[in-house]
Amino acid sequence: MSEQREPGVDASQWASSHQIERDLVLTDADFSRIRELIYQRAGIVLAEHKREMVYSRLAKRLRHHGLTRFTDYLLRLERQPDAKEWEAFTNALTTNLTAFFREAHHFPLLAEHLRHKQGPFTIWCSAASTGEEPYSLAMTLLETLGPKAAQAKVIATDIDTDALSRARLGIYPQEQVCKLDEARVKRFFQKGTGQQQGLARVRPEVSELVEFMPLNLLSTQWPVKGPFDAIFCRNIMIYFDKETQAKILKRFAPLMKPDGLLFAGHSENFSYISDAFKLRGQTVYTRA
Repeated sequence: MSEQREPGVDASQWASSHQIERDLVLTDADFSRIRELIYQRAGIVLAEHKREMVYSRLAKRLRHHGLTRFTDYLLRLERQPDAKEWEAFTNALTTNLTAFFREAHHFPLLAEHLRHKQGPFTIWCSAASTGEEPYSLAMTLLETLGPKAAQAKVIATDIDTDALSRARLGIYPQEQVCKLDEARVKRFFQKGTGQQQGLARVRPEVSELVEFMPLNLLSTQWPVKGPFDAIFCRNIMIYFDKETQAKILKRFAPLMKPDGLLFAGHSENFSYISDAFKLRGQTVYTRA
């Protein structure tokens, strides 16, 4: 990756400032190897322009181990294929962009789908991140099913174990929660006081509907069992190549009820990837 000096800055000044900014050595070969390893481990395709992100996220791991070269860090990983550090490596390169009731049009569709069905109800949230999506699903179940929600369960999985730990806590900044309508905030959240001032926790009636567990969609075996009324796989397929997407979709199909719904992200289109599903509505699919 080429870099440009600012006008008026001589070579020695630029080199000095650049060295201060980059105290760790990341070579082109290192970056290429990182891209290969995260693809092998998690199916994530890192583009060339992600080099800065890779540096900033993995630099913390190098400093944690007292290393100054990415080459040494990668050698340590590859010499210990079962090391705990692989989990930290994967967590560092996983993107967790989420929000409560993100892509809001999906939740009324789910509610309508469940309203006329008999329980028990099971939903799989396959990219749970820090918990906002599975908790939104649990709130939808409570609002839609009333007492019948006791027969429902949201299975929430993610490859990022750090994100799952935060999700299990169910604690969020008040300003994030306040973006929801007031009725939902009052019904589904407890406002923090004292040392918890400025925070809010999901109420037990919400959290008890959600079961969190780690899961890598590339694993040969998944610790989940259907049949599911719905699978939410939103905004994760964009990190995979077409071949990986097709394999995952093929494995989703037998885990769904015959009339089950598959929800995709707004920038994802599964119609040209797999013949196992057909489009039903805006980024919503059913089994073909």
